[in-house]
Amino acid sequence: MKNKKIRFLVVSDSHGDREILEKLRAKYQGKVDGMFHCGDSELAPDDELFTDFQVVMGNCDYDPRFKELILTEYGSERVLLTHGHLYGVNNGMERLGFLAASKQATIVLFGHTHLLGAEYRKKCLFLNPGSISFQRGEYSSIGGTYAVLEVTPEVFKLQFYARTFKAIPELAFTFKRN
Repeated sequence: MKNKKIRFLVVSDSHGDREILEKLRAKYQGKVDGMFHCGDSELAPDDELFTDFQVVMGNCDYDPRFKELILTEYGSERVLLTHGHLYGVNNGMERLGFLAASKQATIVLFGHTHLLGAEYRKKCLFLNPGSISFQRGEYSSIGGTYAVLEVTPEVFKLQFYARTFKAIPELAFTFKRN
């Protein structure tokens, strides 16, 4: 991945709101290297939307055809996608951190809490895009969020967006890689 930028669209917890996923696909298809849905879509796993999104099972997705986690590689990046409920993310990041280490992930994408957030630790970026449909916490007035992540060998550049596709200026972050 030398000097190459990789871009990802990350969304979670759409809870049956298929229309917003269609809009995101239309806006970002061909402009990002990967589109990820962190679970609780409440859609069928064979929905045609998911030919473009990688998607995992959330606690509100009951079809056993959903995977609990997906590990995929983009160049030298190892991206781990999971919903988070099976790893107790409501009570901390320890179990998810152990999973990331065991899979040698450089990026972990998860949802479940409906709270957006990101942190870089132990050479791994942990990213929760919040809920595109039912945001909670400090940013609940936004009405839903998603994230676009740009990855280079030197940094992770992260921008959170409102479901109206407007960047949220105070929610732009750069994490220098060590």
